[in-house]
This record gives sequence, C-alpha cells and structure tokens, in this order.
Amino acid sequence: MDISPNQAVSMAMTMQQGQAQQAAQISMLKKSMDMQSQGALALIESLPSATPSTQGLPPNLGNNINTTA
Repeated sequence: MDISPNQAVSMAMTMQQGQAQQAAQISMLKKSMDMQSQGALALIESLPSATPSTQGLPPNLGNNINTTA
C-alpha cells in the first residue's frame, strides 16, 4: 500500500480537523450541562421552605392514627 506524501498530509489534516471539531463539541456540551445545572439549582433555591401543614390547628390533632382490621 503506497501512500504519497500529499495523501499523508491530507489525511493528517483531516484527522486534525476532526479532533478540533470534537473538542469544540465537547466544550459546548460541558457549557450546556453547566447552564442546565445552574438553572436547576436556581429552581430548587426558589422553592419556598417547607412549613408544617398543621399551622393553626390544636397540638393534639395528628398524633394518633385510628385503624381497624
């Protein structure tokens, strides 16, 4: 299998371009994942804190569960 110098240079350039494109795609993927995680954290932080649903009720309510078999 004979490869001329021009073919070898062409193949090397093609591989280098492919690697550069792949690096750019990975960089964009990482940036988009970072943006998504920041958005998710902002949503989580915007949630109101959990408050007990028994506000305004007497303290004896909700302490016992009546069950029958």
